[in-house]
Amino acid sequence: HVDDEFLAQLTQLYRERIPAGGKVLDMCSSWISHLPPEVEYSEVVGHGLNAEELGKNRRLSRFFVKNLNENPTFAAEDQTYDAVLCCVSVQYLQRPEEVFAEVYRVLKPGGVFIVSFSNRMFYEKAIAAWRDGTGFSRAQLVKQYFQCVSGFTKAEVITEVGVEPDDSVFGKLKRFMKRSSSDPFYAVVGYRNYRRIDA
Repeated sequence: HVDDEFLAQLTQLYRERIPAGGKVLDMCSSWISHLPPEVEYSEVVGHGLNAEELGKNRRLSRFFVKNLNENPTFAAEDQTYDAVLCCVSVQYLQRPEEVFAEVYRVLKPGGVFIVSFSNRMFYEKAIAAWRDGTGFSRAQLVKQYFQCVSGFTKAEVITEVGVEPDDSVFGKLKRFMKRSSSDPFYAVVGYRNYRRIDA
């Protein structure tokens, strides 16, 4: 539940970092994956807690339902995915180090893990360190999750992704009004072993 400005930046980040034709795991997914509509992937696997919502997501090739707080593992083989995504859900992981280790296991060498978030959350479900934090401290926390797994590259924090601006009068007015009211964009990105040159 984030605004269009956030989602436009997220889709652009996906466009820039996920290889076309790759295999993607959309972790903690929902009825939409925010992947760029013009890019084809060999497979997009969805994970989440709500089968009905996942069934409405047209980008998914298939999906599975699993509570990672109870069992932080995936059935996938080692080195299966080119990209793993976690959009506005990292704050609900109660065993994040184990989940990040599992993501590392299923990523191919050079594969990317993109964790995006804003300042919105279901307060009762978020972990205490997240609820009590700031944007900066939350980004540092996610970086620590990456650092707990030997083999991830140094995590990169991204707070702005260039998207084509709407230069109409309405677009300019909308940008002016959103400066103080839009959802802040954060993404923490790491790669298994190394960053691919084309990524």
